[in-house]
Amino acid sequence: MSSYDDYENIDDEDISALEDDRRETKFQEHNVITGAAAGIEDIAPDTPIYRLRLLYSQETFLAVYREDNLSPGTMVIVPTRYGRDLAQVISPVRGKLPPVSEIAWIVRAASPEDLEKSRNNYKLEEEAFNICKKKIQNHKLEMKLVLVHYLLEEPKILFFFTAENRVDFRELVKDLVSVFKMRIELRQIGVRDEARVIGGLGVCGRSFCCHSVSDKLKPVSIKMAKDQKLSLNSVKISGPCGRLLCCLYYEYAFYSEQQRNLPQEGIRVSYNNESWKIAEANPVTNQIKLSADDGRQITLPAGKFERTDNHWKIKSN
Repeated sequence: MSSYDDYENIDDEDISALEDDRRETKFQEHNVITGAAAGIEDIAPDTPIYRLRLLYSQETFLAVYREDNLSPGTMVIVPTRYGRDLAQVISPVRGKLPPVSEIAWIVRAASPEDLEKSRNNYKLEEEAFNICKKKIQNHKLEMKLVLVHYLLEEPKILFFFTAENRVDFRELVKDLVSVFKMRIELRQIGVRDEARVIGGLGVCGRSFCCHSVSDKLKPVSIKMAKDQKLSLNSVKISGPCGRLLCCLYYEYAFYSEQQRNLPQEGIRVSYNNESWKIAEANPVTNQIKLSADDGRQITLPAGKFERTDNHWKIKSN
């Protein structure tokens, strides 16, 4: 089985090209078989629910297990779209839960034999990666191999890659089948997925958000950067993946909420019987910078401003 999606070239001078390409295949889209696919309609209120992680892709998801309670770090077997595979328990989940259709079902706890096979597969994956990389070079294909994964309970190898354009890898698949003598599946993924799997350090000096904060890749837009008053320099607002920084999404809600409580830049207010224009409203420091027509500038705390009948004014005291 093979699949691929179109990719657009990223032009560093075209800021809009830093936005997400909605056509990119994501790991988390239907990767795990949930209650909907299993035909399960409800879950008993006392059924333990856990957050799990697929170690090869860093994808997290919710799952239930009706047997013994599972401790964090426990390895379990879950059904995925590619076949049964190994996942790790992160923690129990409490509070409001999503619909049953979004929750996976744990088959069983992993046995010592499962864990030993997984360790052996890891060594095989390293070898398969090097072999596939050489095959790609031999076929002169414009694609970058990112990850190789052996399924635990099925004779199948998954090869994940990125590419800017369509790739005809049919001959490559035939070549790989002749080497490994088992089912081969090539999957084209997005550059954000690549960053999430591999990990690394961002410009802030911390681990990539997509790797350490959340595996759910939310769409990031130029509007988010503009509303946060950031420089639209592509180097400053894009990550190593070449797309807009994930943190623009995570911080956007804070900026949106704060700006609703601040006067808009450009409006005029009266202060000490003079007309001033709001030059800057900083949602982080809660400071408002005012400028007069003669070039004078002053800074006041946001608490001195109030809105009455949709008009902003400065409090007298």
